[in-house]
Amino acid sequence: MKNNKKVPDIRFEGFTKAWKQCRFGDLATSFKYGLNVAAKEFDGKNKYIRITDIDDDSREFNQNNIKSPDIDLLNVEKYKLTEGDILFARTGASVGKTYIYKDSDGLVYYAGFLIRARIKKEFNPEFVFQNTLTKGYDKFIKVTSMRSGQPGVNAQEYSQFEVLVPKKTEQEEIGAYFRNLDNLSILHQRKLEKLLDLKKSMMYKLFPKEGEAIPEIRFDGFSGEWKKKKLGDCFSERTESFPDGELLSVTINQGIKKFSELNRKNNSNKNKNKYKKVHIGDIAYNSMRMWQGASGYSPFEGIVSPAYTVLNPKEGIDSKCFSYLFKRADIIHMFQLYSKGITSDNWNLKYPDFKELEVYVSCDYNEQKAIGEYFYELDKLIELNREKLGKLKKIKSSLLNKMFV
Repeated sequence: MKNNKKVPDIRFEGFTKAWKQCRFGDLATSFKYGLNVAAKEFDGKNKYIRITDIDDDSREFNQNNIKSPDIDLLNVEKYKLTEGDILFARTGASVGKTYIYKDSDGLVYYAGFLIRARIKKEFNPEFVFQNTLTKGYDKFIKVTSMRSGQPGVNAQEYSQFEVLVPKKTEQEEIGAYFRNLDNLSILHQRKLEKLLDLKKSMMYKLFPKEGEAIPEIRFDGFSGEWKKKKLGDCFSERTESFPDGELLSVTINQGIKKFSELNRKNNSNKNKNKYKKVHIGDIAYNSMRMWQGASGYSPFEGIVSPAYTVLNPKEGIDSKCFSYLFKRADIIHMFQLYSKGITSDNWNLKYPDFKELEVYVSCDYNEQKAIGEYFYELDKLIELNREKLGKLKKIKSSLLNKMFV
C-alpha cells in the first residue's frame, strides 16, 4: 500500500476514520465464470457481453454490434447480470479490463472469458469498480497475469487483490463522485463521436461523389456542375530551398503541425540547406505516405524535409478546401493506385505523377472557400472537444491516485 497509509490524500468533509484492509474476496459474495456458448444475431431483448464489447477507455458496454447468446435462456438465469455486478476479463491482451453493469444497459448475459463479481450489500459496487482503475490494480494485473503462454488472471487470483475500504457512507460518496465524472466524460465522448460522424458524412456530401459532377449538399448561392481538372492545373510544385525556419511535420491525422509541439525525437538533418520552404496556405504531403493520408494545409510559415512535396495553389484555388478533399477515402485510394514502388514500404507519389491525376473542382472560388472554412471550423470544434475530454481523463487519473489508498 502507498506509504503504508490507511487514509487517502483527499477526502470528503466529515470523514476521518482509517480505512480497513480487505481483499476483493471479502467484498463479493461470489466470483463466477461466464457462459461458454456462441453468439447469434440480436433477438431484440437478450444481450450478450463479451470482452470485446467492453470499451477500452470508457469501460462502457459498447452496443454498436449487439449479439444474443445462442442457447435456451430458460437454463441460464445464473448468467444474467444484476445492478452493480462487476465483470473482469480473465485472459488475453485485455486481461484485467473491467465493467460495472447498470440496469440501463438492458437484459445482459455475460460470456465465458469474463468473471462476474457480485458485490455484498455492505459495500458500494461503484467504489469497488473504481478501485479497478487505479495504478495499484494495474500493477497487480501485470504481476499476477504473467503466464508461460497467454496472460490470464483467474477468479481465485482476483479475489486476492488487496484494497483499503472506508465505511459504506464514504464509499458511496466516492463512488457517486467518480460515476458523475465518468458520465460527464461519456457525454463529451459521444459529442466528439457525433462531430466525427458529421465530418465523415459531409466529406461525401459537400464534394461530389465518385463519378458525379454535382455535390449532394451545397451552400446557398452556388449552382452548376463542377469541372474535372488535373491537379497540375490547380497546384504548382514549390521547390525553393530554405535552410532556416520553423520545422514542420506532416501527420496523417492532424495535418501539418509544428515539430516543436510534437512529442517526438528530432531525427532531421543538421544541414537543412535542401529543406523546402512552406508558405501559409500551401499543402505539403509526405511523398511516401500520401497513400495513407499524410497531407495537410499549412497555417504556418516553415520548412519541411526534402522528402516531402510542397504544393502552391494557383489562382482560383482554395487550398484549404482541397486539403479536405485529399483526406477522402476514394481520393486516398487514387493516390495509392498511382504511387510508384515495388512494395508499400517504398510507394512514392512525386509531383510529376500527382499533377496528372484528376478531380472534380468547383469553378466558383467562393464555393471552394466556403467548403474549406466549414471543415476548418468543424475541425476546431472537434479539437476543442478532444481537449475537454483529455482534461477530464487527466483529472480523473489524478484523483484516482489521491482519493484511493
